[in-house]
Amino acid sequence: MKKALLLAAVAVLLGGCETAPIKTIQQEIKGLFQQNQGEPDLAAGIRAYEDGNYNEAARRLQSALDQGLGRPDRVRAHKYLAFIYCSSGRERQCRDEFRKALAIDPDLELAPAEVGNPIWGPIFRSEKARGQS
Repeated sequence: MKKALLLAAVAVLLGGCETAPIKTIQQEIKGLFQQNQGEPDLAAGIRAYEDGNYNEAARRLQSALDQGLGRPDRVRAHKYLAFIYCSSGRERQCRDEFRKALAIDPDLELAPAEVGNPIWGPIFRSEKARGQS
């Protein structure tokens, strides 16, 4: 509890800062307090993705991220958004989403069926290698 209060105080003090490291810290702190609010939209987004309703899936996944998710769920949301963007030919956005997921979890690995996908598999491998260099 003391750690959470300290982090909250730091977040307040850094509230006006706009640098990338500060924003990351602010997101982590926000995640301590709101990490589950976006879970219903995350689940709905993944269901919509699996049903092939990619516009609805993207909307729900972004909403889940905006509401607040824990670290593993943020990674999942960015991964599914990357899949959606890759599938619709939006390579730049696809790469951006993979970068976001890898920034949260540099050890992220896709499942064998996912990494073997001819559309997003090579893009993921490229972004993963880029982050390790």
